Formats: sequence, C-alpha cells, structure tokens
Amino acid sequence: MDLESILSTEIANDVTIGDLFTVEFLASLLGDVVLAIVLLLAAFTVSGWVRRRIEGLASKHKQLDDTLLGFLANTARYIILAFAALFILNTFGVRTTSLVAAIGAAGVAIGLALQGTLSNLAAGIMLIIFRPIKVGDFVEVGDQMGTVKSITLNMTELASLENVQILIPNSEVWGNEIKNYSVYPTRRAEWYFGVSYDSNLAEAERIIRETLIADGRTHSDPEPFVQVNNLGDSSVDFLVRAWVDSGDYFAYQADMKRAVKEALDAGGIGIPFPTRTVVHDNAPIRLAAANAAE
Repeated sequence: MDLESILSTEIANDVTIGDLFTVEFLASLLGDVVLAIVLLLAAFTVSGWVRRRIEGLASKHKQLDDTLLGFLANTARYIILAFAALFILNTFGVRTTSLVAAIGAAGVAIGLALQGTLSNLAAGIMLIIFRPIKVGDFVEVGDQMGTVKSITLNMTELASLENVQILIPNSEVWGNEIKNYSVYPTRRAEWYFGVSYDSNLAEAERIIRETLIADGRTHSDPEPFVQVNNLGDSSVDFLVRAWVDSGDYFAYQADMKRAVKEALDAGGIGIPFPTRTVVHDNAPIRLAAANAAE
C-alpha cells in the first residue's frame, strides 16, 4: 500500500471516530436536557400539589391559622424545588457540594449586609410559628393599637381605630410588649363614680348595681362589683367592675357611663363638682384702719 492510500485510510478513520463521538455526546446531552425538563416539570407539579393540599387544610379545619398554613405551604414548595434543582445539576455533572459551600459563603456575606432585614425575617418566622397574634386580633404593640390585617415575613399590618394602615417591622413586634385583647372571650370593665357626701350611699350602690344588671351584656358570673373605694375631696367614690364579652367591651363601657349617670340623677343622687373653700383673713385691714383712726 502506498503512502497516499495510508493517509486516505487514516483520514477516513478520524472522520468516522469524530462523527461517532459527536453523535454520542449530543445524544447524551439531549437526554440530560430532556430529563432535566421532566424533573423540573415534575417538581413544579408536585410542589404545587403539596402547597394546595396544605393550604386546603384551612378550609377543613377552622381552628388552624391561615398565615401559618400559608408559610408551611410555601416552605414545603421551595424545599421540593431546591432538591429538584440539586438533582438536575448533578445530572449535568455539576458538583453540588462546592456549589452549596459557595452559596453558604455568599449567604454569610449577604447576611452581614442585611442584618436588619434578616432580623425582621427571623422575627416573622417566630411570629408565624408561635402565633402570639393572628389575623383579626385586636392588639396593642408598643404604642400602636389596631386590628391585625396581615402578617408577612417582614411586616405586620395593623388597621388603627381610625382605619389607618400601620406597618410595623416584625423585629419590633417580636421584641416588644404585645397586648392581645382578642385572646380571651371576656373582659372586665371598670369605672369610678363619685356621689356627694350627703347622698344615701346604700341607695347609690343599689342604683348602680341594678343599672348594670339591667343591661343584658353584663355577665352574672362573676357578678358585678360595686363598693365605696375612696373618700375624695368633694365626693365619695364608688369602684365599679363588671364582666362583658370582649366584642362588646368598648360600646358597653361607654354606654354604662351614661346609663349610671342618668340613673343616679333619676334617683336624686347628686354627682358633685370639685369645690374649693377660700378663707379671707381681714385682720391686716382691721389693723390698718385702727392705726389710721389713732
């Protein structure tokens, strides 16, 4: 065989081997892409199904909190998608161990730069998990008071008594004193009513007590408390306490002030104004007059 024949054979063999390698590589790559697409679609389908199932528990079990279930549903969805992403990267030969380490290092740097935001995020998770407050509760957080409208991972939204939106960072909610007026079904209302010193105290007590009992919102157990509590400068003060449903508290407290005032007036029991006695000493004037007469 001459040299030309040998070169022709070698070139033919090289082309055949290269063609085979390219076809195999493309077939493998195409298979990996198809597998990745299938896995991605499956991950979105499964994660969406899991999220809907968790969120659906709220409609079946009314005692479960919607905010908590929403948080758990989204957490489960993202966990499934994260595992699917790692599996897909492994399919393409990416070393996920190094990738996770790099993401961790980047997370530390980002965490240092976003300390305030992450503190709100951490506080939001604590609020959602432990649920000291929930949507619909009437609360007081620090010096802010209102009805809870939403709790996200960063902010808690309140609607004030004037129906003004109040947005509070979750770190301030979790790290502050919280008064939740909606937790217990009943509340105790309290007033001070003053009557004049010449009033019949037994009669005044009877009128106040009967006025409370006549209102259907007043609880009989525990029964209303009406007792003289203080002897003021111009009045004898009754301490009055009664229990009422939490939802009726504000209207009840205002209504009873007027009802007791009108009942005391009808019973001839006076509610005095603060009075002050002024003593005028005329001795210096009399002494000046006597000196002038001399």
